Amino acid sequence: MTKKSTKAADAKPQTLVDHVYHEILNRILYNIWGTGHQALEQELAEELGVSRTPVREALIRLQRDGLVKVVPRHGMRVLPISLKDIQEIHQILTSLEALAVELAAARDLSDSDLKLLEKTTRRMEIAHASGDIKAWAEADEDFHCALVSLSGNRILTEVVDNFWGRAQRARLTMLSLRKSTEESTIEHTRLLKAIRDGNPSLAREALEQHRKRGIANLAELMEQHRNILKLS
Repeated sequence: MTKKSTKAADAKPQTLVDHVYHEILNRILYNIWGTGHQALEQELAEELGVSRTPVREALIRLQRDGLVKVVPRHGMRVLPISLKDIQEIHQILTSLEALAVELAAARDLSDSDLKLLEKTTRRMEIAHASGDIKAWAEADEDFHCALVSLSGNRILTEVVDNFWGRAQRARLTMLSLRKSTEESTIEHTRLLKAIRDGNPSLAREALEQHRKRGIANLAELMEQHRNILKLS
């Protein structure tokens, strides 16, 4: 998959530490650096063209995120994906996104706002029909990010971005193992209709059902491929 920034990292980094953090984060989320990958601070500093200080601070943040283990005198090691962590993150995401779609459905969205959701939904339908899982996943990510943005709540958007990034690693790892995108595509269409109709309760229900089924499927796939994924 072509590397691209996560939605949480789309904004321009405000500091050098932010830049280093997002550079390393992307390598982990998009599995450029898989479970067990190790690198010394000096190696990271040279690769990113910075001093060791911002690298060290970025690694501390990534360790708090549960993505790496900082090893004294040995730099960092990428931690395995934890099924328990992913399930807990998705529980939080479901609650946050449910609130976001409820707020979005209650707002008087403009035609351009609705067209943004319609466009991403159409992209998913086309990708599903052609079996292009990469294109489908990108459209799916854009759809969910647009949903949260249309809530009109800036702080909510920032919080969701943080957890979305943490869930992204498992999601992208499992892409090639998905059996079908049909049911998910249909659920997105149902959710879009509830928002277009201005029905907050139905929009929330549709989102919660979509997320509940999604995490159940993800957990099943992760269990089936536990050894390959080196799950913790």
